[in-house]
Amino acid sequence: MSISPPVLFFVLGAVAALVRSDLRVPRQVTKLLSLYLLWAIGFTGGVKIAASGFDRDAMVAVLIGIGLSATMPLAVFALLRRRLGVHDAAATAATYGSVSAVTFLTASSILEDAGISYGGHMVAVMALMESPAIVVSILLLRKAQEQDATDTAAPRASWGTILHEAFLNGPVLLLLGSLVIGLVTRERGFEAFKPLCKDLFNGVLVFFLLDLGLLAARRLRSFLARGWSLVGYGLAIPPVAAAVALALARACGLPMGDAVLLAVLASSASYIAVPAAARIAIPRAEPSIYIGMALAVTFPFNVVVGIPLYLAAARRMWGE
Repeated sequence: MSISPPVLFFVLGAVAALVRSDLRVPRQVTKLLSLYLLWAIGFTGGVKIAASGFDRDAMVAVLIGIGLSATMPLAVFALLRRRLGVHDAAATAATYGSVSAVTFLTASSILEDAGISYGGHMVAVMALMESPAIVVSILLLRKAQEQDATDTAAPRASWGTILHEAFLNGPVLLLLGSLVIGLVTRERGFEAFKPLCKDLFNGVLVFFLLDLGLLAARRLRSFLARGWSLVGYGLAIPPVAAAVALALARACGLPMGDAVLLAVLASSASYIAVPAAARIAIPRAEPSIYIGMALAVTFPFNVVVGIPLYLAAARRMWGE
């Protein structure tokens, strides 16, 4: 299977950082690229849902996605609590229970290049998987604090603030809002923006992944100073989560394309929505741990190795 050009540009960015090149993507440009990608995938997904309807497969995919997002933090928190402490374990659990939109975008691009179809409802699944993990992780942390009398003075944000940040943070709101607009405007709206949300998409994704390659490689140096065991966790969690998602999708009779994207979502880790929420809800957590694991370890693994691996496993399981 050929390697997707966006993946190769991610590798180029990582190499540029490792050899200390002065290659840079301006921060404001990166922000604009990320907003564009969220808009394009949300709007296109809404149009696809309007065209195909919210059928049985869509409902099953949503239920599996939300279930994985709510239960993944339980396993990750239990695994890392003694290694990292409750605050860092809770933030990391939220990170791995939530999802990476860019990993999803990369996987959808690879599926399209391979001629594998998937439902437009998978965008809704991605959006709905962003927030449950954050809420579950806060509940785990507060339960642990109640059991630890020495931690009763820990600062705690109100539930209103937590829920607002979990469900209405900028990336999630833009994604859901664009999806709703796509649902309302349907094909007529899509035709008006087709050059922007289809023809331009892969070109923008290339520059975004180039910048992420630069950022991931730079964070890797400081992250490795915290110990190689965290790297092991960042590499081990994704394939296990993907295997669970593929098994559930196969048992429920979902099409292969949807199953691959479910595996990608389950194996990904958030480095946008969760850090924004964790700064408020889990202020004592160390960002370099949960952001470092997500961005410097899990994201590169999924983009370079994981997505092709999950696709190969799905082809074997679905007999295609």
